[in-house]
Amino acid sequence: MIYFLVFSVELQLFTWGWNQRGTLGHPPETKTENIPSQVKALANVKIVQRVKCVFNECNHVKCVCTGGNEYGQCGEEPERKDDTGRPLRRDIVIPQRCAPKLVVRQVAAGGTHSVVLTREGYVWTWGQPWPPGDIKQISVPVRVQGLENVRLITVGAFHNLALQEDGTLWAWGNNEYGQLGTGDTQPRSQPIPVQGLSGLTLVDIAAGGWHSTALTDDGEVYGWGRGEHGRLGFGDNDKSSKMVPQRVQLLAGEDIVQVSCGGTHSVALTRDGRMFSVKYLTHLL
Repeated sequence: MIYFLVFSVELQLFTWGWNQRGTLGHPPETKTENIPSQVKALANVKIVQRVKCVFNECNHVKCVCTGGNEYGQCGEEPERKDDTGRPLRRDIVIPQRCAPKLVVRQVAAGGTHSVVLTREGYVWTWGQPWPPGDIKQISVPVRVQGLENVRLITVGAFHNLALQEDGTLWAWGNNEYGQLGTGDTQPRSQPIPVQGLSGLTLVDIAAGGWHSTALTDDGEVYGWGRGEHGRLGFGDNDKSSKMVPQRVQLLAGEDIVQVSCGGTHSVALTRDGRMFSVKYLTHLL
């Protein structure tokens, strides 16, 4: 399930890749799209954040979703049930409005859930925040208790990170590989501070499928969680999972300005425009 989203200079959104569930935001629903195509449903709106957050001419922030919605991750829909009484949810092929009552400034999508950060600094979530079957799904946003004054959010497959204005990094959700950075593998239903980052000033965070990364103001990268396939960037001889954040020595001195994560890889961007990718083959490119 790989797909890509890019923006043109005019901030028009183009997508390509896997589209069987409507993940690309435009019909028809095909298995793959090899050529980038514009998401025409968003052609007349001003994009203010990468992925699913748009801004119209009325100065009112809107959040829109597209793709699979079997767990309510694309928001509430009119009630429909099958013959057994179970709720039926359709895939969202054309981007549609979600979380209409919230003034959103950042969005993040997990494996089967969605998370947003509001203008007031609160975090809201909906969908299936844990692996399917572990907890009841919700299609209406609920506020994550215990978090306020949040500056950044990022979401992995089933775990979440939130960076507060005071620099504290919080985590919650699945923790099978230590991706919460709490020193253990116990899942957390409520946010808990990430260990091992005291004294550091964080400027960016990113969550992969089952791993996490953080960037400091002096350009250093820290990684933790699942280490299989070398996604943490600790080298060919160290593919073990990390229960707490550890500095990525292979990126020392590179002056990193941004980090990002996929399901099994991590990417770091330098100030002079170079990109390092730690991927499935454990090669630093």
